[in-house]
Amino acid sequence: MSSSPVSVPVPAQPYGRPPLRTVQVLGGAGAGSSAHVRSLTTGLAARGVRVTVCAPVAAEGEYDFTGAGARFTSDAANALRAACAGADVVHAHGVRAGMRAALALRGAGRGRVPLVVTWHGGAPEPAGALGRLSRLLERRVARAAAVVLGASSDQVDLARRRGARDARLAAPAVPVAEHAVDAGKTRAELGAVERPLVIAVGSLVARRGYSLLLDAARAWRVLDPLPLLVIAGEGPLRAELARRIEAEGLPVRLLGRRRDADRLLAAADVAVVPSRWEGRSLLAQEALRAGVALVATEVGGVPELVGDAAVLVPYGDPGALAGAVAALLDDPGRRAELAAAGRAQAATWPSEDDTVAQVLSVYDELMERGRA
Repeated sequence: MSSSPVSVPVPAQPYGRPPLRTVQVLGGAGAGSSAHVRSLTTGLAARGVRVTVCAPVAAEGEYDFTGAGARFTSDAANALRAACAGADVVHAHGVRAGMRAALALRGAGRGRVPLVVTWHGGAPEPAGALGRLSRLLERRVARAAAVVLGASSDQVDLARRRGARDARLAAPAVPVAEHAVDAGKTRAELGAVERPLVIAVGSLVARRGYSLLLDAARAWRVLDPLPLLVIAGEGPLRAELARRIEAEGLPVRLLGRRRDADRLLAAADVAVVPSRWEGRSLLAQEALRAGVALVATEVGGVPELVGDAAVLVPYGDPGALAGAVAALLDDPGRRAELAAAGRAQAATWPSEDDTVAQVLSVYDELMERGRA
């Protein structure tokens, strides 16, 4: 796929002002941050903002930022530097993207252009030299940013501890799936017509807690009917997880990376987030919005996100995780209560329009500050 920029029409600006030019920088193709940038691009472009997205080419292929109204270019260093050279505001998504954006602005001689960094989340601080490097990176990004937007309150607190001049809560909205779903057909495709279906979604990396989830699935083998656990996602732990599933005879299917996770979720009886750390979990948001009972670890921004609309368990306790899921599978009434509570909780979250309006107000504030 070509990564050459694509021009899109820009609506006329009021009062004869030139269009605001923003660069959205993605350091990877993570589902949560990529979906947020796609949504943000759509809203900003509709309001007359000229948006350039710098991201891996694979992310453009999946999220179609050009179709959302952006000018797309790859995240190669020279392309990022060129994009930043013509920007009024640069908005990076993630700490690594923030560091790359800060370096690109410096390299382009645009050090006075305001940098906004959204901290979507990450993992607990690693130990040793890696932890020191992580803290150093976070400090540099926090201090380079004019504004840090935290996806959860703990991210805001972390940014302040790292020296951010201005850190604010700005919870990204998740786009709402609008297509109809045939749950029965989906369950038949997965082999779960007459058995409970449990789903987890996310990259197959250590912080997601899938090893503990397999421990829980081993405990479910005594249940009748036997639940089926499906995990949608890809990553470096796939081979290790597959070996365990086969060796232990676990009722688990690894589905690989899927673009229809919302369809899978709508067919599930219970969704599970077993992570060691989460900021604003995409699966948790989608589960509550879809009215699917959720069991999640009580970590990071999860409690703030879900309130009383999910069953929370400690991280690192496969017995608690297994027991919470089994209890829900055995109690349709409780699942229905959580479904209703989940939809009510989701109604309190910001909409996509709310998110775009908040971000645009930050941009406008920074522009006014620069003109003062």
